Amino acid sequence: MFIGPFSFPRSAWERPASTLCVAGPDAERPGRAFPRGVWERDAKIMLNILFMTADDLNWDSVGAYGCQTPEITPNIDLLASEGIRFEYAHVTIAVCQPSRGVLATGRYPHRNGIEGFYHTDLEIATLPDCLREAGYVCGILGKYDHSTPRLDFAWDMSKDQPDLGQGRDPALYYQYARSFFEEAQRQGRPFYLMANSHDPHRPFSGSDQEREEWPNEQITPPSRTYRPEDVQVPGFLPDLPEVRREVAEYYSSARRCDDTVGVLLRALEETGQADNTLVIFLSDNGMAFPFAKTNCYLHSTKTPWIMRLPGVIQPGGVDAKHFISGIDLMPTILDLLKLPLPDNLDGTSFLPVLKGDAQQGREHVCTQFHETARYNRYPMRCIQNKHYGYIFNAWSNGTRVFKNESQEGRTFKAMQAASAADQSVADRVKLFQYRVVEELYDFEKDPDALHNLIHSPEHHVVAEQMRSDLETWMRSTNDPCLQAFLNRESAGERE
Repeated sequence: MFIGPFSFPRSAWERPASTLCVAGPDAERPGRAFPRGVWERDAKIMLNILFMTADDLNWDSVGAYGCQTPEITPNIDLLASEGIRFEYAHVTIAVCQPSRGVLATGRYPHRNGIEGFYHTDLEIATLPDCLREAGYVCGILGKYDHSTPRLDFAWDMSKDQPDLGQGRDPALYYQYARSFFEEAQRQGRPFYLMANSHDPHRPFSGSDQEREEWPNEQITPPSRTYRPEDVQVPGFLPDLPEVRREVAEYYSSARRCDDTVGVLLRALEETGQADNTLVIFLSDNGMAFPFAKTNCYLHSTKTPWIMRLPGVIQPGGVDAKHFISGIDLMPTILDLLKLPLPDNLDGTSFLPVLKGDAQQGREHVCTQFHETARYNRYPMRCIQNKHYGYIFNAWSNGTRVFKNESQEGRTFKAMQAASAADQSVADRVKLFQYRVVEELYDFEKDPDALHNLIHSPEHHVVAEQMRSDLETWMRSTNDPCLQAFLNRESAGERE
């Protein structure tokens, strides 16, 4: 089935296009050869951008990041071998629309007006705005509402969940993407395509939830389906039969996400534009299980972040030195394109890192949380470095109960059922539901955040330093949660 062509508004093309020529060595790519990009040889050709996102994919659910589930992400792994992957990459907030709002604005949620599931009404620049101003045609596949920061921005091409087999049909992504690439090429303009898989967001592949959600629709299956015995249960969850079953369903969805990445890259190849296209892949937040998504743990915000650009990014690179964050995406792209940066961005460009250089000021990352999709407010703040993570839960008062999407499937119900006979599981359930005001973890030794060190005498100095660093960040960004943090010993002040 052929889809297209698309008709882009003339206004998108009437502005003069900038030119770009970034010098870099010829790159040898594993598996196939990438010659020096055509955009390097011809200053009149601008760089295209293919920005692919996963929906709720944990950082360690990718083979290139050490996942042991067999052949889980062959296409993402190939992309990593052809570009650079970041070991210390984080989104800024672990929930969909606010996370994507940060990616599109380069501002923290409390400074871009997108703390929850709504659009900004602030007069601020966005990445699609800047690219369109430079002459780009801008398209989006999937997650349209959540990835469009302002309601008044009209994409030149947009297809959402119902057009894409509920965001789970790789063939439809391929057809729309290829037609979009070809039309932009015919118009002689550079493109920005944000292609958003709806996998592995709940409902998971083959689950009861999936059948209940779409009882009269045949959802495209992944290229490989996983059984409970095929997978490893994450260390922050108890290894219970129903948990393992749901984790297997999640991994099947993750494989389908990888299928989508594969066809998008194939469409790019077939239209002959791989050499002059910046390819980016990341997840908007961690997996939708307890202690990951909609929280501030390591598994909440750490993301698989991969970038490929022939002639600039050396293939097979791994950056295990610098922290990069969602707020840095917009300034990095604009810096690479030599486009002006809007005022008052919170993020900074990591273009030097992409070119293999060291960059100061990337020793830690600050993350946050505000509210769930159901508009329940649970303000949290976190600062992480390579060793430790400190979390402030302003909402925790001993009686308020945390509720989120992760509790709707098999896993949390299984944990609750097991609590009656297993005190360790009962303690985890209690912590997840009620939390404590402060948490401190040795993420280097305890990435699953199982041992809170906040009252450990041996870690008193560490806790004080991280509190001080978090306060500095909160002051610098005019964080409205600052007063609650400064008076964290007072329940009344926190309220």
